Amino acid sequence: MNETLKTIKNRRAIRNYHPDQISDSALQEILNAALYAPNAMNRQSWHFTVIQNKSMLDQLADSIIENVINFNNKALVNMVSSPGYHPFYKAPTIILISGDMANEFIQIEAGTAAQNISLAAESLNIGSCIMTMSNFIFASSKADVIKKSLGIPNGYNPICGVVLGYKAGQVPPVPSRNKEVITYYK
Repeated sequence: MNETLKTIKNRRAIRNYHPDQISDSALQEILNAALYAPNAMNRQSWHFTVIQNKSMLDQLADSIIENVINFNNKALVNMVSSPGYHPFYKAPTIILISGDMANEFIQIEAGTAAQNISLAAESLNIGSCIMTMSNFIFASSKADVIKKSLGIPNGYNPICGVVLGYKAGQVPPVPSRNKEVITYYK
């Protein structure tokens, strides 16, 4: 099996990380992979905010928990209220992907960038987890202030985040795949 297919099949959502920060060279390779993601008409109307400061990560995690509780979705409130819950799974790095909301394809483009980040990380033996829970950082009246402090451009909104770190514990097994979701017309 070629390395690309092997990487795709081995990648799992990792939710347990060592506290050691990923190397700068690995981070740059991962970000370069994000920049090569497909995007309509090569507009590249995305923005990547890399957060590695533990104090900032903890502050953003607290913001997520507070905003989820205020959102008042029982299932989410139960999740964030669990002892030891951390929205970023205590990963030492998160990349927030934001996009120009005037671009009608930005949701897909951010998704392709997130997938490239995740696959590049896996190829470097770095764990990742693509998450939308990060959007709760911005689910309050402080959203514009937070976006500005994180360097997110005007007119751009957060779409998803990818947490990164060295894997700790067991890697989840590969779940079976439902091949009944494919229809062929030849």
